[in-house]
This record gives sequence, C-alpha cells and structure tokens, in this order.
Amino acid sequence: MKYLYYLYQLCVALPLFLVSTVITALSVSIGCLLGNGHFWGYYPGKWWSWLTLKLFLLPVKVEGREHLRSGESYVFVANHQGAFDIFLIYGHLCRNFKWMMKREIRQIPLVGMACQMSHQIFVDKSGPSKIRDTYEKARTTLSSGMSMVVFPEGARSFTGKMRPFKKGAFMLADELQLPVVPITINGSFRVMPRTKDWHFVQWSPLSMTIHAPIHPQGKGPENIQHLLNESYESVSSALKE
Repeated sequence: MKYLYYLYQLCVALPLFLVSTVITALSVSIGCLLGNGHFWGYYPGKWWSWLTLKLFLLPVKVEGREHLRSGESYVFVANHQGAFDIFLIYGHLCRNFKWMMKREIRQIPLVGMACQMSHQIFVDKSGPSKIRDTYEKARTTLSSGMSMVVFPEGARSFTGKMRPFKKGAFMLADELQLPVVPITINGSFRVMPRTKDWHFVQWSPLSMTIHAPIHPQGKGPENIQHLLNESYESVSSALKE
C-alpha cells in the first residue's frame, strides 16, 4: 500500500498540487491588485490548503471552533511539527487572518509574491531596525481588527517535541490587550518532518485542537509571561506522544 500511495502522489497528487499552487498564487496576486486584499489574501489560500490535504488523502479532525467569537481579533499560537501545519491551519481554522512567516518564503517563485501582495508579515531578524519593522507591521495588522497566526517556537521541530515559546507574539497581545488562542497540532510530524522536506508524504491522520482564548491579566512583563505560560500549557495538554 505504501508504494501505491507513492505512485499516486507522483502521478496524481503532486501534479495537481503544483497546478493548484500556481493558480492560487496568481489569483491572490491579481486579486490583491484589484482590491479587497482581506478576501484575496485569505480565501484562495484556504481553498488551496483544503484541496491539498484532500489530494494527499490525509484525514483531518478539528475540535474547539466553538471557542471563537465572530468579529473578534485573536493572536493564534500553534506548535510547529511539520510543513503540513500550514495546510491544516489555513484550510481548517475557518478564520480570516494573516501569517507571521519567515522571510525566506519571499524567495519562493509566485508564492513569495502572493504572500507579499496579500500583506502577510515576514519576520526579518537581520538587524534591530528590521525587527522593529516586523513588529510594527504585526501591530498594524492586529490594530485593524485582523487576527494573526504565529508559530512561537520560531521554526519546525526536528524531533516532533515542542520547544520553548518565544515572547514576540505575547508582547503584541499584551500591548494591544488581545486574547491569545493556543492551537495544538498532531500528526504533521509523521506526514513530513523537517528532516524530510521534499520526500514523499507519509500518510497520517491530522488533528487540530483550538483551545479557549487566554485573556490578558493586566499589562506588562507579568502579563506577557502569563500569556506565554498558559499558552504553552494549553498546547502541551493536547499533544500526543
């Protein structure tokens, strides 16, 4: 069965994925040029991600959407197991948001252009001024009423185990007094871990648990640490071995 799945990927899933990626990137770029960037910056990517998981025959289970209130802005923080975290969150969170992503994605043909046109937030750590610019863009995005998704570990795990969270997302939530929503992802490390980029996809069920929002308690360093600690514990609570 494993080799049949690999053959299916080569002959069906991968070609359709590449075509859909090109169509999506062009749709986002052209749509954002024409206007309504919030629509074009989200919905084509959502449909592309949903389709990608279907193409690779990966079952998805989502719990906890009832915790989210319509019209409220959130800072979503999720563990980062593998490349398919992107498709799982984009395709199944069912919430318009902007990504906070590493700047190297800007170099991917068409995809990088689409991310830039749709005002996704590139994290640039090349110098203090670049870090400040990243922070300002994220603050502007959240202040406008948009939500944001951050991987506070900073990068994908090499082992599947969750690493310590960095403070950036929680500092933004503290400054703007926004609730933080932890998200636990399971299964994507088995599908495509960081050590096996550009390998065959391995079949595995995927699950996403959306936890109850964590609201600010005051403002300042103590609140930042409170948001970070509570988020880490919430994400950990639903992680599978």
